[in-house]
Amino acid sequence: MPVFRLTQKLVFPPPYYADPDGLLAVGGDLSPERLLLAYQQGIFPWYSAETPPLWWSPDPRLVLFLSELKVSKSLQRVLRKSLFKVTLDQAFLEVIQGCAAVRRRSGETTWILPEMVEAYHLLHQLGYVHSVESWLEGELVGGLYGVAIGRVFFGESMFTRKTDASKVALVRLVQLLRHWDFELIDCQVSTAHLQSLGAREIPRKEFLKHLAGATREASHRGSWYGSIETLSDHA
Repeated sequence: MPVFRLTQKLVFPPPYYADPDGLLAVGGDLSPERLLLAYQQGIFPWYSAETPPLWWSPDPRLVLFLSELKVSKSLQRVLRKSLFKVTLDQAFLEVIQGCAAVRRRSGETTWILPEMVEAYHLLHQLGYVHSVESWLEGELVGGLYGVAIGRVFFGESMFTRKTDASKVALVRLVQLLRHWDFELIDCQVSTAHLQSLGAREIPRKEFLKHLAGATREASHRGSWYGSIETLSDHA
């Protein structure tokens, strides 16, 4: 399959043109308009400092349907003890920088480059990108962030500094998304960690069908600050 080179024109090739690894296109920019268009079409940016922007649409796609979240008995005990305070949209920059730092410390190449931080921070300010924070005794110890369009949350990255901190953040997020009638969380590519929480692979064709309907519906755009406080303490 060819890899398409993007121009200034705001358009992407159809995702089914992606190569076997999921790479679809190269180039373009990280403007809010291009990023939002990409997510609505099942495409996301993922690249390193040594390359121009690379755009991906893998097949299969890892997703977490909200009704399929798995909460282990040990995690249920953690939730009942309320060890972590969970907030929304209170520390976006700290969360995205925490995600990048964890990968650097583990020796992984991070795609969360300065220009990515800037681009997603702008989307955060526009009300499309949201962070979920886990706190322990006033210290940020875990969290995640992603893009919300319609009834789909496109998860980008998560990090933890204390056992179960990011899992608790995810559970609370799922509770809120269920309350708002969201359909799924896009997890992009498979990891054993996310699969243990109930995520599963589906064909890209099926994923795109979900997006076609769910991303066109009303979205909870704007700050989610304080929304989590209305939820029950039970998963």
